[in-house]
Amino acid sequence: ILSARLRKACPINKHQRGFIAAPGCSENLKLLQTLIKSAKKDQRTPGVVFVDVAKAFDTVGHQHIFQVLGQKGVDKHIIDLIRDLYTNCGTTVE
Repeated sequence: ILSARLRKACPINKHQRGFIAAPGCSENLKLLQTLIKSAKKDQRTPGVVFVDVAKAFDTVGHQHIFQVLGQKGVDKHIIDLIRDLYTNCGTTVE
C-alpha cells in the first residue's frame, strides 16, 4: 500500500535503474551495445558517460524527504508512517 501510494505521488523516471524491480545491469549493457553498433554503422565515434552516485540516499536529510513528500501531496498519515520507519532504528550484526 505504501509503495503504491508513493509511486502515485512520486513517479520513477523511466530511465531510472536503481531501486526498481528490473534487470538494470543487463538493460544498461544492452543499451551500450546498441549505441556502439549504431555508432559503428554510421561511422561515428560514440561518447559514453557512466554516472554512479554512490550512497546518494545517505546524503539526503530525512527531514527534506518528509518535506518533499508533503509538497508532492502524500497524505500526512503516510508521511508519519515513513517517519516512524526512520525513528529509533538500528542494525545489529552478530
